[in-house]
Formats: sequence, structure tokens, C-alpha cells
Amino acid sequence: MARLSACLRPALSDDPRHVSGRAAEALAQAHLQSHGLQLICQNWRGPRGELDLVMLDGDTVVFAEVRYRKHSAWGGAVESVDRRKRDKLIATAMQFLQQEKRWAKHPCRFDVIAVGHGKSASLEWIRNAFDS
Repeated sequence: MARLSACLRPALSDDPRHVSGRAAEALAQAHLQSHGLQLICQNWRGPRGELDLVMLDGDTVVFAEVRYRKHSAWGGAVESVDRRKRDKLIATAMQFLQQEKRWAKHPCRFDVIAVGHGKSASLEWIRNAFDS
């Protein structure tokens, strides 16, 4: 499916954490697309942070935060989206909407996609995970 708008992609890193993160994002993107969402933008960067996936679900702009955890010792992927992270995501989403005016009047929501480690990497999609 074609992107609905262009966005800049960051330079690729060989750091194993970034490789794992990109794999988790690809898995999350494929999952969301299999449920009918369309990709607007991936890895959108603004002054306050980055948006992993910006998708369109019907007429709703979805800001999807992908969280990958190799080990549960540091807490689960979902729990890692704390108040500070939510505030950063909200601020970055507002910057996106200001820059990409085409989407500014659409309803928006924040989803979290938690991707686990292993042969059968688990995926948990939490729609409307938090409010802005």
C-alpha cells in the first residue's frame, strides 16, 4: 500500500538494538495493515521526539508507539510508556499535525503495540492506549 504522504526516514544503524527495533516496527506495521490501517508515515522526527508509525484507520490518524522488550527484567513494553513518554508522544504528534496540515482536522488516537521476544514474537495491540 502506498504511503499517503512523504516523510523523512532516519539513517539506518547497525546497532543490534536498532535492528531489533526496526524488526519490531515492521512486524507492528504489517499487523496494523492486515487490519486495514494505511501507513501515513514511519519514523517521523520532530524537535521533541519521534513517531514510530503514523497510520490511518478509516478517517482517524493513529500514532502507534511500538515497544519491544527482549527481557522482562526492565518491565514490560506496555509499562514502559510512562507519563513522561506519553507527554513526549503527545507533543510530537501535535508537531506532526502542525506540519502535516492535511491531517490536522482528523480525529486522532494513540495506540501502543507491544512486541515480545522469541521465535513466535508475541504482539499486543492496545487501541486508544491513552488520551491526550
